[in-house]
Amino acid sequence: MSQEQLSSADLFRWAQALRRENPQVSYKQIKERLVREFQGKPFPPLYNLTIPEQDARAPEEDWSAGLSLVRRGIQFQDWSDVADGIVLSLEQTENYESERGPEGTRDDWHDRSRGIAEAESKAVGKWMPEELMKLAERQTKK
Repeated sequence: MSQEQLSSADLFRWAQALRRENPQVSYKQIKERLVREFQGKPFPPLYNLTIPEQDARAPEEDWSAGLSLVRRGIQFQDWSDVADGIVLSLEQTENYESERGPEGTRDDWHDRSRGIAEAESKAVGKWMPEELMKLAERQTKK
């Protein structure tokens, strides 16, 4: 990896890629490799600790579980803490998916549109032109 400053999301994606390449690798091994790989490199910035694409995979309380550890690691310049946080977020996200199944197969309680679908359709109907509504409906049917 180059000397450019990576974000916490980049580190998370890196850990995810390791896990995808070898699903048998343990979280401890991922942590050790992350520390080894990034030791001496610039720490991620503190202003953006989020991992935005994870919101579609698991609730925020799962994927963000390790971000306080990442923050502490950055503040104290400790790659071990950063790695602990990244691995905790990865573990929580994977555990959630394995227990609940992929997005779209969950129960009503985890349905993010439950309780707002009617209000959303009313609001969209007020401002979205009819031809755009038809286009959107055709696209979702495909």
